[in-house]
Amino acid sequence: MKQKLDRNTIAMRVAREFQDGDVINLGIGIPTLCSSYLPEGRRIFLHSENGVLGYGPLADEGQQSPDLINAGGQFVTPTPGISFFSSAEAFNMIRGGHVDITVLGGFQVSEKGDLANWILPGRGSGNIGGAMDLVTGAKKVIVAMEHTTRKGESKLVRQCTYPLTGKGCVRLVVTDLAVIEVTDQGFLLLENAPGYTAEGIQSVTEAPLSISPDLREIEL
Repeated sequence: MKQKLDRNTIAMRVAREFQDGDVINLGIGIPTLCSSYLPEGRRIFLHSENGVLGYGPLADEGQQSPDLINAGGQFVTPTPGISFFSSAEAFNMIRGGHVDITVLGGFQVSEKGDLANWILPGRGSGNIGGAMDLVTGAKKVIVAMEHTTRKGESKLVRQCTYPLTGKGCVRLVVTDLAVIEVTDQGFLLLENAPGYTAEGIQSVTEAPLSISPDLREIEL
């Protein structure tokens, strides 16, 4: 039976990439959900552009503090050792190469690893936020998104047609259908959602997919 991953499951799979000691910045949308699925036994330092390092999962109703939010304005929880500083210092961390992983949403990712995620042409103004700094300064960029648009159009493309956030920056893409690595030769399909074949995923992907010899079903 075919089963697309829901948004929380995408976030759960992305969080498996986090290693002990990593400093990680989470973008708005699906990436934010990763804070609720941090790997057990690993000390992860979540970073936010508004000047927070070491926050935890999203806060439950009744535990929300107006003084503790992430860059998207969502209420988060503190963890032991949490620290606060200016937004300027937060961006210094990004630009200085101190962020190990950033997880961002995406409108399009090209086979060369180009990312478009800040504006949809025709929808009006967009907001770049810290994304351009993050795709340049973070050591690894992971994109978490649905595989296709609401109209069924592929978000994994040969060439981005939307305004770019960064060129050649994306290393890994996790969608509701697959886990895909961006290599020098293009997209490499590593994992598939339950019930989906490589052929089925290719049929809804504009760019060609190479198939890993170790292709397996997504495990959480």
